[in-house]
Amino acid sequence: MKIFGFAGWSGSGKTTLVTKLIPELVARGVRVSTVKHAHHSFDIDKPGKDSYEHRAAGASEVMVTSASRWALMHELRDGEEPSIEELASHMEPVDLLLIEGFKTYPHDKLEVYRASVGKPLICLSEPNIVAVASDAPVPKANVPVLGLNDVTGIADFILARTGVKPARGAA
Repeated sequence: MKIFGFAGWSGSGKTTLVTKLIPELVARGVRVSTVKHAHHSFDIDKPGKDSYEHRAAGASEVMVTSASRWALMHELRDGEEPSIEELASHMEPVDLLLIEGFKTYPHDKLEVYRASVGKPLICLSEPNIVAVASDAPVPKANVPVLGLNDVTGIADFILARTGVKPARGAA
């Protein structure tokens, strides 16, 4: 399973880009999964729901399942945040695992950059940024710059960089 990431400041458009890339890659026959890193505490469960009450009571893991999906919630309690490799080991193998966030983790990433956000370029200090996607020229970038709206070109770049080959017969 190949891993490729997306880094950028809040409001730069990482999620928008990833949600445009997924159907482009899938249409090419690439099996894709994602991991989204959150810098804040988050909860996908709600107080009063049975699964929430199971976790609140101390369960280490709670699985919620139905005929259309399942989700596994794992409580770290006071444990360390797991590595990308450890997280990926819990997922079904696919061709390409897209990681949103984990800005300083040592895997290849595309920086999503908008000057209008008012934050500095990450590629200048993060060696694992291999390209920048921006809505305008980025003369200070020390890596290739791709058009933020060029989803086809970005998909081509990612596939070439990771060595993932689209399935035979896919567009």
